[in-house]
Amino acid sequence: MTGPVRCEAVIELSAVRANVRALRSRLRPGTALMAVVKADGYGHGAVPVAGAALAAGADLLGVATPAEAVALRAAGVDARLVAWLWTPLQDPGPALALGVELGVSSPAQLDAVLAAGDVGGRPRIHLKVDTGLGRGGAAGADIAVLLAAAATAAAAGRVEVVGLMSHLASADIPGDPSVAEQAAAFAAARQAAAAAGLTPAAHLANTAAVLDHPELQLDLVRTGIGLYGLSPVADPAGLRPAMTLRAAVALTKRVPAGHGVSYGLTYRTKAETTLALVPIGYGDGVPRAASNAAEVLIGDARRRIAGRVAMDQFVVDCGDAPVSPGDEVLLFGPGDRGEPTARDWAVACGTIDYEIVTRIGPRTPRRYTGRDDEPPALRGD
Repeated sequence: MTGPVRCEAVIELSAVRANVRALRSRLRPGTALMAVVKADGYGHGAVPVAGAALAAGADLLGVATPAEAVALRAAGVDARLVAWLWTPLQDPGPALALGVELGVSSPAQLDAVLAAGDVGGRPRIHLKVDTGLGRGGAAGADIAVLLAAAATAAAAGRVEVVGLMSHLASADIPGDPSVAEQAAAFAAARQAAAAAGLTPAAHLANTAAVLDHPELQLDLVRTGIGLYGLSPVADPAGLRPAMTLRAAVALTKRVPAGHGVSYGLTYRTKAETTLALVPIGYGDGVPRAASNAAEVLIGDARRRIAGRVAMDQFVVDCGDAPVSPGDEVLLFGPGDRGEPTARDWAVACGTIDYEIVTRIGPRTPRRYTGRDDEPPALRGD
C-alpha cells in the first residue's frame, strides 16, 4: 500500500462525471438533471462531487437541509441549489439570502418563508406533496390548502413557485403497483396546481425511475445514488462505483488453533494461522454488522472478517498466506481487482449499498482522483 495511510476512501471523480453523463443519456429531451449531494455527497464529499457533477452537465444541485446548502455556498458553489428538509421553527433566512431554493411541505413552512422576506430576492420554492410515501409533503386536503396559499403569495409577488415535487417509495422494485399509484396522485396534484394558477417544473423521478420508469422523468429528475455509481435497479446503465475504501495491515501474528478473536470471542481459529489487524472500525463507519460476515481483499484473496468489528479495528484470518504490516486491505471498491463491492458489503450486512458508502465517517480521510479534466475553478486550484 502506497504511503503512510491507516485507512482512506479514494473517490474517483472521473467516475462521478461519467455517471452523470450516463444518467443524462437516459433522459428525455428537455428534462433537467439535479445532482443530489446530501449527506456530504453520500459520504463521497459534497463539494468535490458537486464540482464533478456540474462539470459533467448537471443543471442544479440538491441537498436535504438548508445547513448543507449554506455549507456548499460557503465553499464557493454558486449553482442552483435546492434544500427540502427543514422545520417551520427554523429560520430559512440564511439559506434564502444565499439564493437557495427551498422545499415547502406545509402552510407553516410557507409562512416561515414569507416571514423571512426578500432577504435574497424573491424566495424560490418547490411545493412538496405526499403521493404515498408517507414522509414529507402535504397530503390529502392539505395539498389544496398549500396550493391556494402558495398561489396567493405568488400572485402578490412574495414568492416564486418554481417546483412541484414528490418522492417515490418503490421505484426500485420491479412491477410494484405503488409506482403507478403515486404517478397518478402526482398527476392530480399537478392538475390542482394548474387550477390554482401554478405551473412550476414537476419532479418525481429518482435514479431508479430514471432507469426503469422513463415516463416519470417530467421536467426535472433528482439523481442521487446513481451519481456515485451504485444502481438501485438491475440495469446498472454503465454506472461505475466512485468510492474505494482501503486500509493498511497494522499488525500480524501467528496464533494456535482455538484462539479467540475480538470482543465476545465469537470467532475461534480452526488451525494455527496468521491474524491480520486492520485499523479501521465502526468509528470510521465500518458497520458492526460486518462482523464475521463481510469480506475484504488482501493480496489476491478475499477473506472474511474474523470476529466482531470494533470501534477502531477488525481482524482477518489469513491462514498461511504471506501477509505483512503495511499490506493493502481493500474493503470495497468497483471490483476491478476482485475486491468486494459496496453491494457485496450491503448483502453481508443486511442493508443497502447507500448506507455502506454514506456511513463512512470524517475520521476516514478522502483522497480524490480523476480531477485532471475539470476546470481549475471546480478543482479548487
